[in-house]
Amino acid sequence: MPTVKVNSSSGTYSVISAPGSLGQASRLIAALGESTGIFLVSSPKVWRHWGRAVAKAIPAAENGRRPILFDDAESKKRLATVEDIARQLVRAGADRRTTIVAIGGGVVGDVAGFAAATYLRGVRLVHIPTTVVAQVDSAVGGKTAVDLPEGKNLVGAFYPPKLVIVDPQMLRTLPHREFRSGLYEVVKYGVIADPKLFAFLARRMDTILRRDPKALDYIISRSIAIKAGVVSKDEREGSLRQILNFGHTLGHALETATNYRRFLHGEAIGWGMLAVTSMALQLKELPQADAIRILGLIVSVGPLPRLGNLSPSQLQRIMASDKKARAGRVLWVLPRRIGKTEWGKDVPWPIVERTIKTLPVLADQLFK
Repeated sequence: MPTVKVNSSSGTYSVISAPGSLGQASRLIAALGESTGIFLVSSPKVWRHWGRAVAKAIPAAENGRRPILFDDAESKKRLATVEDIARQLVRAGADRRTTIVAIGGGVVGDVAGFAAATYLRGVRLVHIPTTVVAQVDSAVGGKTAVDLPEGKNLVGAFYPPKLVIVDPQMLRTLPHREFRSGLYEVVKYGVIADPKLFAFLARRMDTILRRDPKALDYIISRSIAIKAGVVSKDEREGSLRQILNFGHTLGHALETATNYRRFLHGEAIGWGMLAVTSMALQLKELPQADAIRILGLIVSVGPLPRLGNLSPSQLQRIMASDKKARAGRVLWVLPRRIGKTEWGKDVPWPIVERTIKTLPVLADQLFK
């Protein structure tokens, strides 16, 4: 099976990416070594679609145990949810040789991952991601976190999994809006690291939106390889890994400002990528031809929800408390050309403010 290796502080782990890989889950998990119990953590929504297939694929997780399910809305990505999972593990007799298998999208992976990192000071973690965002991004790299009212992912830990099983066939039950939303993260990889992937997306977006298996297999495996290469060099976001935040500084602020009700994660990142591309153009740090191509690719994924009446000052306050800020200074990842970005950029606030104010106009021009 196609395998990407990821280096981490706790050892090397494998990301298996292939259609039908879910069916090999039991064998792949068993190969990690002895475990006193396998506990499945998912959401009711995911379990309705995939519970029977997962139970068949990982029979060792049965043994009379029910899966631990929680609402995977962003509003439930809280410490209280982690506590509830931990208490269910205690009542089920989970010990330090337990394996937690997270089946779901980014919220399930983040919450179950943080539960695995903190339960009994750490138990084995396996990811089986079921969304585009999770398969190409959040399940790889070892970030786990929950939100606070003040912002997104402010409490968490770097806790690498022991295995990630990516089965693109699991995307077939994903609603179209969620599928499209995940593609913005793939666009990110093309902009920050891979002109060839960028060109493929620009040329084949219609095919990708129709979920062509071969096209999906390519963009998912390529995105995983890029992410693995970056996090293997910089696990804890001290330098290079910051490029993965392209579009995320403003994107996370948009999610927080709207209480996670207006935008799906990828949609907020789409807005964030439009904004930083515009900033780079204004600063004359990005060739106009590349800016036009980047904006065009973002638009090709589909329409974005309206920004509404969000004020720059409100977003500034949120961004200043973001985990990527330094002493209240908002730092940005800006594109320099397709395939190359620069991180840690301190953009003058007047340019940021002007960009946010003019984003609706830019969007109207692009999406007409």
